[in-house]
Amino acid sequence: MKSLLRTFAAGVLALSAQTAVAEETFITIGTGGQTGVYYVVGQSICRLVNRGSAEHNIKCTAPSTGGSIDNINAIKNGDRQMGVAQSDWQFHAYNGSSKFEGEKFDKLRAVFSVHGEPFTVVARSDAGIDSFDDLKGKRVNIGNPGSGQRATMDVVLEKKGWTIDDFSLASELKAAEQAGALGDNKIDAMIYTVGHPAGAIQEATTTTDAKLIPVEGEAIDKLVSENPYYAKATIPGGMYKGTDSDVSTFGVKATFVSSEDVPEEVIYQVVKAVFDNFDRFKKLHPAFENLTEEQMIKDGLSAPLHAGAERYYKERGWM
Repeated sequence: MKSLLRTFAAGVLALSAQTAVAEETFITIGTGGQTGVYYVVGQSICRLVNRGSAEHNIKCTAPSTGGSIDNINAIKNGDRQMGVAQSDWQFHAYNGSSKFEGEKFDKLRAVFSVHGEPFTVVARSDAGIDSFDDLKGKRVNIGNPGSGQRATMDVVLEKKGWTIDDFSLASELKAAEQAGALGDNKIDAMIYTVGHPAGAIQEATTTTDAKLIPVEGEAIDKLVSENPYYAKATIPGGMYKGTDSDVSTFGVKATFVSSEDVPEEVIYQVVKAVFDNFDRFKKLHPAFENLTEEQMIKDGLSAPLHAGAERYYKERGWM
C-alpha cells in the first residue's frame, strides 16, 4: 500500500511539474540592428515583462533582427510573437500593398506605437553632398533587404524616378555596420529611418567629419500628401556633431505589432507591463522621453488593435 501511495505521489508531482513547465510562456520580440532604437524598444519591453514573470509566467527575449519587414514576415510565419515595424510597413502588410502585394497579412494586429522615425541621410563632409539630389553618382548605403529603411529608400527612389544604378555604389550593409563604413571612407552617405538620438548616427558623426542632409522637395511633398502614414519631420540642430541647424525631412512611426494568433492574455500582460510602468519605460531611451499614452494607442496604427491590447486600454478608460 505504501509503495502504491509513493508511486501515486510521484505521479502527481511529475504531472504538476509538467503542468508548470507547460504554463510557462516564452515570447520573442523582433527588433533591428543593435545600434538602433528598435533594439532598445524590444529590450526595454522585455525588461519590464520579465520583471513580472513570477506573476504571469511569461519569459521574453528580444534578439537583434533584420528590421521591419523581416519582423512582420517572422510574425506571419509564427517564428516570432511580436516585433517592431515602421508604420508604413504595418499599413502595407495589412493591406497587401507595396512589397506585400499579393501577400496580405490580415491577421496582423497593432499593439501600440512608439517614437517618431525621421528618414535620415548622413553624409561625409568631404563628399560634396548638400541635398538628397547630390547623392546621384555617390557611394550610398541603401540598407539591408528586409529592413524598413531599405524599403522606404526604394519608395523614395521610385517617387524620384531613380534606380540604384544612379549611385556609383549601392551597398546593403546592416544598420550596425554603416557608421563604420562611413568612417572608413567605404561609402559617402548612409540612410537610416530611426528614432533620435540614435547611437549609429552619434557614432558616424563623432568618428568622422559628417553631417545630416535635408530630404525635401516636390517628390517628398507628394509622397507625404499621398500617404497617411508619412509626415513631415524635423531633426533638431545641435543633436549631432557637424549639424548645428534643424534638418527637414519626412518620417514614420515605430509601431509594435503582433498576430491575431498570439493569445489575448499574452498581449494583455505585455501591454500592462509597459503602461503600468510607463515612467520607467520612458527613461530607458531619450527617444521615449516625450511619449504619451494617448498618442501611443492610436498614432500610426493601421491594422486592427489586438484584443489583448484593446482589453487593457478599455480597463484604463482610454477607449
